[in-house]
Amino acid sequence: MSHVAEHPVESSRYAKCVEVSKRIRWDIDRDVIRGRQFDFAKKFLPDGLSKVTELAFLQPVEMRFLSQIQGRTYANMFALVERFIGAKTLEISKNHWFGDQVALEALVRLTDEELKHQALFRRLEQMVAAGMPVGYDFKPQPNEVANAVLSKSTWAVLGLTLDIELFSQAHYRSSIEPDANLSELWKDVFLFHWKEESQHAILDELEWRSEHARLSEPQRDRGVDDLIELVGAVDGIVQMQAEADADFFLRVGRTYSSAEQTAIRDVLLKAYRWQYVVTGAQEPRFAEVLKALVSPAQMERIGKALAPIVPHACG
Repeated sequence: MSHVAEHPVESSRYAKCVEVSKRIRWDIDRDVIRGRQFDFAKKFLPDGLSKVTELAFLQPVEMRFLSQIQGRTYANMFALVERFIGAKTLEISKNHWFGDQVALEALVRLTDEELKHQALFRRLEQMVAAGMPVGYDFKPQPNEVANAVLSKSTWAVLGLTLDIELFSQAHYRSSIEPDANLSELWKDVFLFHWKEESQHAILDELEWRSEHARLSEPQRDRGVDDLIELVGAVDGIVQMQAEADADFFLRVGRTYSSAEQTAIRDVLLKAYRWQYVVTGAQEPRFAEVLKALVSPAQMERIGKALAPIVPHACG
């Protein structure tokens, strides 16, 4: 029998996710794009995420372009992670095949929505490419990354997934939604994305806690090691893409001094570490769930893994 089927409170949370999924369901063309194009006279990512205002020597038009490069990468990063999130959700749905059918429906809906999000972000890449100079290169390969992530324990993958889906919501609520200077279409993309990700995070937490309950202490400890390795892999991807995006910006723009080029590269890496690693690790709900699932010694190991990253991103 499904672990969740034995817990009515948890089962009701799956049912609520199904109800909300049906109520808020949206279509890429009808609801999000609506025949519009991106307004390249406006920023894509807000300053709190892009950190472009730290580069005081840039002109406003250059800051805007750098925010648009980051915004292009932001969409591609979500398409990347949703590749493995959808696959993992399909895999763990087997825990409910012959148990709680409402929980199974919730996970099937999550998978369907993640596939839709991937299609949306592929559309965005085509639309943004049409309005930008040639030469942008998104380095990580989604299938290679997904294979690497899915080689780790389910406990670790679900932890990483919850982290990602919570920080995507935090970014929208605290930075994207309040900024009136962003492209309207860009804001709408992440409004609709946020609506569905809010339900996904609830399901991620339920599944992570259920997986945790099934494991022995040694298996949980291996999961912590896997999660640490996944965080390191994310930082590796972040470093690679920050370098690629800096190269693109410097190649198509004016000539900058050596010191300015170094500053641009550093701020891009700082921004990406902030966006994809630190905001998730510091998100209160994620911290609360993680603390409930790991021992103080395990939490200390996770903290040590983050130690080289957090000061740079927050400095």
